[in-house]
Amino acid sequence: MANTPKTTIGAGTTVAPDDAELREPVLDVVDRVSEMCFGLFMALTFVGAVASGAGGPDANPRTMLHAALGCNLAWGLVDAVMFLVRTLAARGQKLTLAIAVRNASDRSAAIGLMRDALPRKIRSLVTETELESMRARLAGAPTLPARPRLNLGDLLASVRIFCIVVLTTFPVALPFVLLADVRQALFVSRVLTLAMLFIAGWALGRYAGIGSWATGFGMAAGGVALTAAVIALGG
Repeated sequence: MANTPKTTIGAGTTVAPDDAELREPVLDVVDRVSEMCFGLFMALTFVGAVASGAGGPDANPRTMLHAALGCNLAWGLVDAVMFLVRTLAARGQKLTLAIAVRNASDRSAAIGLMRDALPRKIRSLVTETELESMRARLAGAPTLPARPRLNLGDLLASVRIFCIVVLTTFPVALPFVLLADVRQALFVSRVLTLAMLFIAGWALGRYAGIGSWATGFGMAAGGVALTAAVIALGG
């Protein structure tokens, strides 16, 4: 699922004169990998459940595709909508903080509000001078939005979330349409899923600087564990 948008005020943060909101949410590598893994696991679980409940080798291949696609269409829509809800809520929290800082009774109270909004481990790294500079820029902003709102960038990001979740259905489900033998299709589906999990982990590790190969194999190992659980449960 998509991460909650960042809402804290940190050192070096600026407040635009005409808008205190984050203007363009971006789905970074972590967001994209999370959505892809979510779609893969959902499709894999549903395919395993349908294969078990529909008679194993005698299951209708198109039933497998329809089950996985229907599942991810539904959850892709839910995830996209919840991204918009989280974005709006985070902006509301940020706007509330900005208004509270501007309306604070004195400078010390305003700085205290800003410091409390920082992550606990960051508070000691931000000096009083830096917080005062941010407070002054905020105080100098002529207006603040009347209410938090969404923009076109938010809607495009939600569409991307929906597409990522839905598109990850096909590597998992298409083998059941292309291959006549359901057992063979299950094997190919799981191999493709593990390959995609490895690629996702590799990209995540490279992005985070924590070792792309190790993260790729770790993600694939997690997929193996989930697949084993699905099989143990009858999938």
